[in-house]
Amino acid sequence: MLRRPVLVSILSLGLILGAATPALASPAGVTNGGFETGLSGWSESGHRDASFTEAGGFDGDTRLMHHASTAHRVETTQSVTGLARGPHTLSLRVRSDGNQPDAYVSLRHCGSGERRAAIPRTGDLWVRLAVTVTVTGGRCTIVLHSTAAAGQWTHFDAVSFGPGSAPGPAVRGADVSHITKNEDHGAVYRDFSGPRRDPFRLLAANDVNYIRLKVWVDPVDGYNDLADTLVKARRAHAAGQQLLIDFHYSDAWADPGKQNKPAAWASLPFPALVDALYAHTFDVLAALRAQGTPAAMAQVGNEINGGMLWPDGRWDNWDGLAALLTAGSNAVKAASPSTRVVLHLAEGGDNGAHRWWFDQAVSRGVPFDVIAVSHYVYWHGTLGELQANLMDLSTRYGKPVMVAETAYGFTLEEGDHETNIFNASLAAAGGYPATPRGQADALRDILTVVAGVPDALGVVYWEPTWTAVPGAGWDPADPTSGDGWENQALFDYSGRALPALRVFTRF
Repeated sequence: MLRRPVLVSILSLGLILGAATPALASPAGVTNGGFETGLSGWSESGHRDASFTEAGGFDGDTRLMHHASTAHRVETTQSVTGLARGPHTLSLRVRSDGNQPDAYVSLRHCGSGERRAAIPRTGDLWVRLAVTVTVTGGRCTIVLHSTAAAGQWTHFDAVSFGPGSAPGPAVRGADVSHITKNEDHGAVYRDFSGPRRDPFRLLAANDVNYIRLKVWVDPVDGYNDLADTLVKARRAHAAGQQLLIDFHYSDAWADPGKQNKPAAWASLPFPALVDALYAHTFDVLAALRAQGTPAAMAQVGNEINGGMLWPDGRWDNWDGLAALLTAGSNAVKAASPSTRVVLHLAEGGDNGAHRWWFDQAVSRGVPFDVIAVSHYVYWHGTLGELQANLMDLSTRYGKPVMVAETAYGFTLEEGDHETNIFNASLAAAGGYPATPRGQADALRDILTVVAGVPDALGVVYWEPTWTAVPGAGWDPADPTSGDGWENQALFDYSGRALPALRVFTRF
């Protein structure tokens, strides 16, 4: 990575949840989960006129709508009885225009603590949410909640509840590739109350359990090469975090717009280029394993929609690209047999392009274990499009999926002389305000949507620690370059952790 409606403030109307009418209990199942018979089986409290059914369901004729022309707080609930002890999961589909003061689905009065999932900003597509709770008292209450400003809306449909677990995301990650360069030039990181902390341990304390590190071949500034990667890997291991290694196969940035060969490989004939890629991949992963910090996953290329090592591995030379990908994958397994091979594309909402790409790879026998995408909501489409793509890719290719890059801005102010990538136009496209709360909501929503995908591994936030300090700019060849990313970090301009960092602890 390098490269909707106007909100109305909720009015102080004094709306409170009133006493609900008794819910219609059902024996170990949801009554009228598709709302095909109106609100039969469901109870309402609060601003009841804001809870009603209408045409246009996910898989039927009808849906539940929360909406009013004034600010409203409403709950639609149903109690389910006759439940066995153990884990039970609520599954449903939702759509929402997002940015409500508080909107969620939850499981309440189950004999253990209430479990919630925030309702994300979805766009026009339905998304699946899943919430698991441990039932100990034989009953549980399903809660569909909206606290919303005038005109905001949420749709609900296809509600089901039954035994079984929907595990949370196994990967709650952060790409901190820039961290040593930043610290060497004076960056400090502080917790929420101000004291200085080691950034790896601060991330780990907030349930960030994976560290992603990019690897360049021979960068001119010496950062993100093998030696630097080994140092960062030791710090991650000491903090109890696993590693995702991101091979760029370049001396600098590789992404959909550029996949330049390392200088040392530029004149190699194709067979020698394949051997160089294999040797580099093997050497890095073998060194990590030898120092006791083996990679859990390794990307063979970064955002390789258009291929890599151009022109030999460009998208219009798929036989060459497949040979390079296969060499990289084989090197991963030879150096570190337990490491999973990841293939990573950008534009996480583009299902057609991703199908085409992976069909090409699979037809040529490219071996891989995990499909990863980048998804920045201000560039790559809605979260509904992201979830639909991930569900399709997982089903079509039988592989777990994940989001390897995402981010969002907490301010539009500049922290240094370099113009920031995230600006007012992108904030408008993303649909969340450029505030600490907006950043936290954006991260929460993508984690929620990915958690609703069966076989999804999780989400990695890109460069949360890349704060602006002189000398630690984006260009390894230009020490005067600045940081175009600091307003998407998870630390403010004083180095203090922002609320979005706490979002990882909810999953």
